[in-house]
Amino acid sequence: MYQAQLRAAVSASVRSISLAQRFSKLDAGRVRNLASVSRTASGVRSAPLLATRQFSTAAASSDSQEPAYAPAELAGRARNANLLRLITAYRRYAHVFADLDPLQLASRVAPVELDLARYDLHNVPADQEFELSGLLNMGPGLTRATLPQILDFLRQVYCSKIGAEFLYLQDVKQRRWFHDHLETLPSQSLSADEKLRIFNLMAEAEAFDHFMQKKFATTKRYALEGCEAMIPAIDAVFSVGAALGVEDVVIGMPHRGRLNLLAGLLKYDPGRIFWKVNGNSELPEGVQGIGDVMSHIGTSVDLPYVSRSLHVSLLQNPSHLEAVNPVALGKLRAKIHHHGGDSSKAMCVMFHGDAAFYSQGTVAESLGLAKLPQFSTGGSVHIIVNNQVGFTTTAAHGRSSRYSADVGKMLDVPVLHVNADSPEDVVKVCRLAMEYRQTFQSDIIVDIIGYRRHGHNEVDEPSFTQPRMYRTIRAAPTVVKKYAGQLEDEGLLSAADAQAAIASYDARFAKANDEQRAPTQVEQLKGRWKGMVQPNDVNVPAVTTGFDVGQLKEIGLASVKLPDGFQIHQRLSKFFVKPRVDAINKGELDWATAEAMAFGSLLKEGHGLRLCGQDSGRGTFSQRHLELVHQETEAKHVPINQLGTQAKMQIVNSPLSELAVLGFEYGFSLEDPKVLPLWEAQFGDFANGAQVMIDTFITSGESKWLLQSGLTMLLPHGYDGAGPEHSSSRIERFLQLSDADSVDLRSPRNRNPNFHVIQPTTPSNYFHALRRQMKRNFRKPLVVIAPKTLLRHAKAVSRMNELDIGTSFQPLLPDTTVNAQQVERVVFCSGKVYYDLLELRQKQGRTDTALVRLEELVPFPLEQVEKELGKYKQASKFYWVQDETQNSGAWEFVRPRLSQLVKQLEYIGRPPCPACAVGISKVHKAESAAIFDAIFPAK
Repeated sequence: MYQAQLRAAVSASVRSISLAQRFSKLDAGRVRNLASVSRTASGVRSAPLLATRQFSTAAASSDSQEPAYAPAELAGRARNANLLRLITAYRRYAHVFADLDPLQLASRVAPVELDLARYDLHNVPADQEFELSGLLNMGPGLTRATLPQILDFLRQVYCSKIGAEFLYLQDVKQRRWFHDHLETLPSQSLSADEKLRIFNLMAEAEAFDHFMQKKFATTKRYALEGCEAMIPAIDAVFSVGAALGVEDVVIGMPHRGRLNLLAGLLKYDPGRIFWKVNGNSELPEGVQGIGDVMSHIGTSVDLPYVSRSLHVSLLQNPSHLEAVNPVALGKLRAKIHHHGGDSSKAMCVMFHGDAAFYSQGTVAESLGLAKLPQFSTGGSVHIIVNNQVGFTTTAAHGRSSRYSADVGKMLDVPVLHVNADSPEDVVKVCRLAMEYRQTFQSDIIVDIIGYRRHGHNEVDEPSFTQPRMYRTIRAAPTVVKKYAGQLEDEGLLSAADAQAAIASYDARFAKANDEQRAPTQVEQLKGRWKGMVQPNDVNVPAVTTGFDVGQLKEIGLASVKLPDGFQIHQRLSKFFVKPRVDAINKGELDWATAEAMAFGSLLKEGHGLRLCGQDSGRGTFSQRHLELVHQETEAKHVPINQLGTQAKMQIVNSPLSELAVLGFEYGFSLEDPKVLPLWEAQFGDFANGAQVMIDTFITSGESKWLLQSGLTMLLPHGYDGAGPEHSSSRIERFLQLSDADSVDLRSPRNRNPNFHVIQPTTPSNYFHALRRQMKRNFRKPLVVIAPKTLLRHAKAVSRMNELDIGTSFQPLLPDTTVNAQQVERVVFCSGKVYYDLLELRQKQGRTDTALVRLEELVPFPLEQVEKELGKYKQASKFYWVQDETQNSGAWEFVRPRLSQLVKQLEYIGRPPCPACAVGISKVHKAESAAIFDAIFPAK
């Protein structure tokens, strides 16, 4: 009978399992209640784009009226206070003594806190019984027990293959939930089908590694061997998640075990993996892209489970460990929106390495977003694949605490440690973790403590640095072999059937290897991205981005309209609201007004918006005020959301994080092209803290993975004496990341850059750039080198007609105030330095110098520059003038391009500097004076 069951299990690639036996051990009413609270009150499945709402958390919290303990239970706890102290000690400290290490490298020493004498229980008669009410959950109907029985039970629960840490949780109900549920685990048994599924999932993972070793011995595959229980772990999360209402799962994970998961549970064609290993492209022929290494591959798949099908998205990742975490959270947040804000229907599973989880700062930054209203996602299940070594660094040298999971404790995240060589306990723990997530909508960590059978990769020799560990590993049987032996002892699986199962997997991989072929279709532009295209180098059409000026005027006036009785700060009434109304009525626009009009017009066209930053509602320079605050109640009002549009705008004042927040917004942008996400740095150089996201996701994600993003970065920039850290957005770094060709300026690739970089000098051009992000049938990241002093500069204004229908973004702004026949000198510049030069030229009455503004740097506006140069037949001197130092700014980017178009190009700007700006005000002023004197010397 069991052989037939095994053969059936082997034949199915993803086999649904029954949770009946699992949940028969649980209170049926509690499960029904959990399912009911996981729904939104209205049952709405879709919602207006980015409607401002608090996401439902379906969380049982201490805010409810039901007490954690009934009066009778409290009385029992008081009567047996010493016993309660002992039980609490086991719940708090016994994980230290638990059998968690499959290698048994360290001796287990019972903590002194478990000594009976500490609680005056060492002389208690063996037959004396204790009431258990409110103390311990030893099973249904068991209300009394002797001390030996209690000790045996506590050791079985807390000192075996599972170690739990949860008593630091602030919510007493969560603490009680944990010990009540943990104390039911020993009585829970898995069915024959469930055990056979565990075996088959692990055997398939092992067979994949063995096949790879046999066929591609020198390939770095980052094998799962030593922690194969990871596969049934995620399967357990999926199965319980499906039973409790989850429909969407986003996975963020590093390289370890990624290929095993893809080729097995996630049904990714192993032939495509082998095709890539052989040096071929994972992209279809004719599709532009550079590809990525195979350990970064992502996929999306629908997996059938008993309760429902799960849509699972495994995100592509870079080699920068843990960098994918906030990206996964951002994508999940966008998915939750499409579930009507119900976070019980979508969740994130994050895999981590032990060394990276403890050491990488993005872990703490990402965890810190969990309970923030504009970032919450209902909690993630974190699974640490714990190899007990990071590359060649042992735990003793890699962290300052006992566990790699200890980082989670600072954010009130419970931790369940489990021995990777006990796969049934791994499954039980992961089911419990998933149920906790759905019940409390909170993060939880599962620490699967295993090992790495090979080195960091398969061509590495780990015994150079860990000889003792690897002697133990090489002498140890695999977990698959050990578990097969256990099932054989239980009469569920014969040795022959186990070998047959492994052989069948090997045969499947061999067949896939023989039949490997090139991919034929792009998977990315589907679902909500249907209708989007991948632009090519030949045809990137220009778009008009103007909007009806009558409606724009209505939007502008509405952007400062207040409800009756809404009391804002009197200075805002006088210096913000009234000036905006007056300017609009005159047909003039400053920077913030043009921005509000761009946002409002996009809302009217059905596009949602999400503006995120550390000061985004007000604006770093108090220029925006999209979100107004009542001076008495502190109630917030967003006038732009009162336009009567279905689409809405989220104003997100973020925590003081750049890396995680920018990654979150990038992840958000991947889910829905109809939403414009913007991230604003308080000052442009703050983007330094998020450089990993910029390098590995934003500027290269489309080229590597065909993932388009319309994320817009607003980076305030300007040399106004603010010093080394608040002057520059480091334009040069973004320009260096551009894939534009500086040798062949007419290369077709220059029409289709990997992202855009602009430094607009007029409100109208900023307006058009924002709208352009959503008006094309593809998406590109946009970096806006945003102004500081220009926000209120008297000359940095636009007229309403510059935003009208038929107008568009201008990558170059010509000099329309000079007679081209009299021009002897042409000055190219970008940004606010233009207005300084313009003022000096006017003061000196110079008519021989043209000032040409490059509003867009990437792509370089070649055609517009050539057209402008063609006007100045008498010009013999050409300059690039910039505020920035010579080793920063746009100089090194424009020099090889402009030098091909003019006879001789001269640089005028600040001298090279180790920082982007000086910190001494007198030196700063002297440098500025030198720039202006060089181009317009005093007469």
